[in-house]
Amino acid sequence: MKTRIMLVDDNEELLDGLKSYFAADDALEIAAVATDGEQALPLFDSTQPDVLVLDLVMPGIDGFEVLERIDKRDCKILVLSALSQDAFVTKAMHLGADYFMRKPVSPDTLKKRITELRTSPAAEEKTAKNPRIKNRSLEEKITNIFITVGIPAHIKGYQFLREAIKLAIDNPDIINSITKKLYPEVAERFDTSPSKVERAIRHAIEVAWNRGKIENINSLFGVRVYNHNEKPTNGEFIALVADKMLLESV
Repeated sequence: MKTRIMLVDDNEELLDGLKSYFAADDALEIAAVATDGEQALPLFDSTQPDVLVLDLVMPGIDGFEVLERIDKRDCKILVLSALSQDAFVTKAMHLGADYFMRKPVSPDTLKKRITELRTSPAAEEKTAKNPRIKNRSLEEKITNIFITVGIPAHIKGYQFLREAIKLAIDNPDIINSITKKLYPEVAERFDTSPSKVERAIRHAIEVAWNRGKIENINSLFGVRVYNHNEKPTNGEFIALVADKMLLESV
């Protein structure tokens, strides 16, 4: 059975391109298309798609209001927006989005994220099985941690680090093979190289340290882990966040 997708975006050129791309796909199909929130609300109710790909900035009813008003049920929601500031990402996740992607994005990458959300979200399955982290979505928890430590959503390392943490939650032993397994697996998901993944993640951590939110980081982990003169390696940071999410009670 094909995964049914609903697209909501006021960029009609983007919609036409995605409709053409998915028309030739054997696993995905376009169930509905809307160019604003007012069109989207009744269409969502009538078509009940498996995945909603939603823009935030639209005339009239915007994407945030759509998130507030729809009955999500079992639908996965992927926000695709040019808005990448931390506050917008957090608000979208709090309103029920499962994933946030920054425009522009290639159709191939969008398809990969849709497929992961719908058919193979290993970390989300872990969330569902683990009562310690089931009360809030995994995506929301990671987003809130990134905001706390000062990692901006618009840099490449943000998405790479998110995937690395999810992999470490699903398979904690992978952190012991960060070069041979973790980086290559993240790289494959984003169609890039392991070395670029490593550099981008390191840059994301450096950005957080340069923002000077060390106290936030120490508060996050509950102990004084670091000071301004030291910062964790990629593996240490990924392991710290993954362990926190697996062990904390919410």
